[in-house]
Amino acid sequence: MSARLRLPIIVLLAALLAAVGYWNIRPESFMDHQAATDAESPVDFYATKVNTRQFQEDGQVHYDMTAERLDHMKASDITELSKPDLQLYRGTAYPWHVQSERAEVAPKGKQVELIDAVRIARTDAKDRPVVITSSRMTVFPDEQYAQTAQAVRIEAANGVTTAQGMKAYLNDGRVFLQSNVRGQHEVR
Repeated sequence: MSARLRLPIIVLLAALLAAVGYWNIRPESFMDHQAATDAESPVDFYATKVNTRQFQEDGQVHYDMTAERLDHMKASDITELSKPDLQLYRGTAYPWHVQSERAEVAPKGKQVELIDAVRIARTDAKDRPVVITSSRMTVFPDEQYAQTAQAVRIEAANGVTTAQGMKAYLNDGRVFLQSNVRGQHEVR
């Protein structure tokens, strides 16, 4: 075969291979791949600028919650919140104000893990503030119970108490500090 004839055959074969390659790359194949990636995503829905208010059976506000973002994880049924801010009224005029950087809510809201810069505050009927801070805390809303193994700081009207670990019964105001308890209190 001569060099003159070889060049057009090579060009024709290259064009034929390019055309077969082009037809094999269909736009639908990219869409199918994208849909598979979406199906593998752990988040099945999300919401931004969330505001939720729940009422009790008697019509009084149970809680009012806002968050910057909410992500629901399909596989685990866990809901992650960014910057949650909760006013927990429980039908009273003096709510507990709960804040943290992040939170993870277990299925059906049975357990809430507050993560980073946790702050729980309340002012009672006599205008006495109580502020509890920690780096992490687990709350069981149905039992109105909170606990942490982390360092905790409690600021009250009459002083400051620090400890390592805490168990708090929010319904009746009992708090049990676990270890390394230190306090500075002002006598009135």
